Amino acid sequence: MTRLIDALRATGKTEFSRPDVLTVAREVGESPNVFLNDPAYKVRRGVYAITPTSTSNYTPIQAEAPIVSNASTMYLSQPKLKIEVDNLVPNKDSTYVPFGFHKDLMTILASKQFYPVFITGLSGNGKTTMVEQVCAALKRECIRVNVTIETDEDDLIGGNTLVDGNVVYREGPVTIGMKRGAVVILDESDRGSNKLMCLQAILEGKPYFNKKTGEIIHPAPGFNIVATGNTKGQGSDDGKYMSAQILDDALLERFAVTIEQEYPNSRVEKKIIMKKMERVEKVDEDFADKLVAWAEIIRKTFMEGAVDELISTRRLEHIVNAYAMFGDRLKAINLCIARFNSETKASFLDLYTKVDAGVTMTPAEQAEGYPDDIPF
Repeated sequence: MTRLIDALRATGKTEFSRPDVLTVAREVGESPNVFLNDPAYKVRRGVYAITPTSTSNYTPIQAEAPIVSNASTMYLSQPKLKIEVDNLVPNKDSTYVPFGFHKDLMTILASKQFYPVFITGLSGNGKTTMVEQVCAALKRECIRVNVTIETDEDDLIGGNTLVDGNVVYREGPVTIGMKRGAVVILDESDRGSNKLMCLQAILEGKPYFNKKTGEIIHPAPGFNIVATGNTKGQGSDDGKYMSAQILDDALLERFAVTIEQEYPNSRVEKKIIMKKMERVEKVDEDFADKLVAWAEIIRKTFMEGAVDELISTRRLEHIVNAYAMFGDRLKAINLCIARFNSETKASFLDLYTKVDAGVTMTPAEQAEGYPDDIPF
């Protein structure tokens, strides 16, 4: 904005009408938006001054440079809220153990080609964590968007918002990812609605015309979209994921591949549990063996249709954390499976006592999950 102010000052005038400002801005090739939208330079309606009339601590919102299209130069009707983030690369998790689709996802994201991926699988099997940790290993920027039924175009692409009483345009995570060449995770994408259709052109790897700003956004090298979901976007027939929506087939067709992520095998899962135990400084290899065996039996029973619930890898991590707090195996398990109905909880506890013959629990403890000697 310095060139614009210098050019205005060179006219010898101290006050300017809006047409005056626009004319000078065109002559020097600078956007007038920052000046015109900064209340510190506004004297009254339609009249502006070089010397700020306001002595407040107001900080001008920095607008981006003019948007250039093939046809002409277009100026935004309002300033943009610039979101400055130095580093979007996820932190490495020292407890993470690669498995499943990890190697192939590493190949896809390392190529920096646009290749949308849809990863589906039961809850708590590490879908989102895998994407984040691949990005961490590759030092790739990653933006995670938690999709819900309320997620709309403004949440993804961008929209107007109020900042210090001014209406400004806030870019969305997808357009930010396009410009930065980042990986955008559409987490729990099957919870979204038909409003996700605003991503159609973007999912084809094409430039996106933002109708709200007139800007044409070209995806930077490395930009990619990875969606996760508990279903394949076709709803949940068994009602286990009641909020899962049926996504439009035209949207799903734009994902190059769909991956069905399964739980890790027993060898890998034990390694995961041991690392989680090391992190909380409560290493018990025998307990890790018992937990993995117990979870594996329950999952097989679930797949056979004999039970309606299962134990996820995430649930095992919850148990490890509870065990580190309370130092009691059955109490940790009891607390962490209390979300299931009474019948399921009782059967899971009974199964564990058969897997781990060294533990016992009184009926009162089974009901409450607390030792009898703790006063309340």
